[in-house]
Amino acid sequence: MNYAQLLFPDFALILTGYLLCRFTALDRQVWTQIDKLVYYFLFPVLMFTSIVKTTIRFDAVASFVPAGFLLAILTIALSYALPHVPLLKAQFSDRDHAGSAQIAFRFNSFIGLALVERIAGAPGLLLMAVLLGMCVPLFNVAAVWPMARHSDLNFLREMLRNPLIISTVSGLLANFSGFAFPDWLAPTVHRIGTASLPLGLMAAGAGMQVASLVRGKALAVSVLSIRHFIAPLLAFGIAYAMGLTVTQSTVLLIFSALPTAASSYVLAARMGYDGAYVSGLVTLSTLLGMFSLPFALHLLTLLR
Repeated sequence: MNYAQLLFPDFALILTGYLLCRFTALDRQVWTQIDKLVYYFLFPVLMFTSIVKTTIRFDAVASFVPAGFLLAILTIALSYALPHVPLLKAQFSDRDHAGSAQIAFRFNSFIGLALVERIAGAPGLLLMAVLLGMCVPLFNVAAVWPMARHSDLNFLREMLRNPLIISTVSGLLANFSGFAFPDWLAPTVHRIGTASLPLGLMAAGAGMQVASLVRGKALAVSVLSIRHFIAPLLAFGIAYAMGLTVTQSTVLLIFSALPTAASSYVLAARMGYDGAYVSGLVTLSTLLGMFSLPFALHLLTLLR
């Protein structure tokens, strides 16, 4: 499979947003409003509809849930630990880390679903759905906590008003209750949600300032190393130690090597952090995904 070809559309959209903002009348003022539209409306609709329409059967994947949860907790812990590493703590401020920590553990679910469907089929999609249902709320909480803490914001209030967390939790509740959109409404809701991906990526490009990454090289290397190198190794170790099946191992390794979520930029920018820096990290993560995904799937051959 050509992973570079699969990831190219995301990178192209980021580049498009950057060029439009820098060289056309669609300047930063325009993209600020698009940021709000994506963050408060389009992304929440997408998250809600994606979870509602997914059949989640935890009884069928009980052995896989602990592996996914363990990987999630370990990547969050590594990200949070960076300011306490002796050689790193003097290289960046706590505030810069708070806005960028999410890069190390959040993931691009759209690329993940596309890859799993091609490689592992319907059984793999079921496992990925479980990971989405379990990790999206967990990772959103983990992303908001340090930013609320270092902005003197009330964490509980930020959690309760965060549109991504509200949409994922309500989506899970709707899923478990058996809710489904009526046939006449489903296409409209689906189109609203899918509009979030291209606009979110272009907004990330519009806010990107590549020069800002030079200022925080140590932080960038640290969070991206966790996302694209350490996480796949952890997934490999977990799959081996827990004796996961081939399909379970495949999904876990793909999940571990995905590029970070495009909404990372939107969340950081809306909470008052350096959106340009986080946008640059999203772009680099998309590029690195072209290497980390083949690396992770190569580790799968060792398990076999």
